[in-house]
Amino acid sequence: MKFVADVHTHSVISQHAYSTIDENARAAKEKGIQLIALTDHAPGMKNTAPRAFFTNYHVLPHQLHGVELLHGAELNIMDYNGSIDLEEDILKQLDIAIASLHPPCIAFGTKQENTRASIKAMENPYVDILGHPGDPRYPIDVKEIVLTAKETGTLIEINNASLVPGGFRKGSEIVIEEILQYAMRYAVPIVLGSDAHFYTLIGEFSYCIDLLKKVDFPDELIVNTSVKQLKDSLKRNK
Repeated sequence: MKFVADVHTHSVISQHAYSTIDENARAAKEKGIQLIALTDHAPGMKNTAPRAFFTNYHVLPHQLHGVELLHGAELNIMDYNGSIDLEEDILKQLDIAIASLHPPCIAFGTKQENTRASIKAMENPYVDILGHPGDPRYPIDVKEIVLTAKETGTLIEINNASLVPGGFRKGSEIVIEEILQYAMRYAVPIVLGSDAHFYTLIGEFSYCIDLLKKVDFPDELIVNTSVKQLKDSLKRNK
């Protein structure tokens, strides 16, 4: 199976990533990736992209080196009511938005608290993707998350960086496998994201693929295989 889109990429604007947007696009071109989403961290995380970065997206092209660019953001879920850190006037101008739980922005909560935070974020009409929900530091009710994704039309990200051996989300593979099992049971689409913080990792899904093969996950529920399918699957485009 060929994957043609990477919905989760970071650039130097996030300040803990190491490549420019130009370098990321060139790397995508070399790897045969047709589309990447620009999803630098929103301002709720310290020392990341300011609000002005997102309001000034109009200066960037939507095609670079033959690769389509979606102007997006990785939003930070800021509390257990699912509040996010960009205002509606910006969110509605974006092409894509991921919402994720990150330790600098929200403490590791209880299973009930983390589940509520994720569900409330997914209920936001401008949140297209729930980012790396397999992080075991934030325990969740997986069944409830998957059913909410189906109800709200939110894609669930399977995050390659979470599965890297020795990574800081150790144990993610156990939760992600459970997510995949429920996604199969309830026919809920997923999207693969590299979460690349360096250009060599753009379009890198090898750990995701290993887990998808392990559970025999159906190809038709993975939206990265077609640019059209991906874009049609985003909540804001339905």
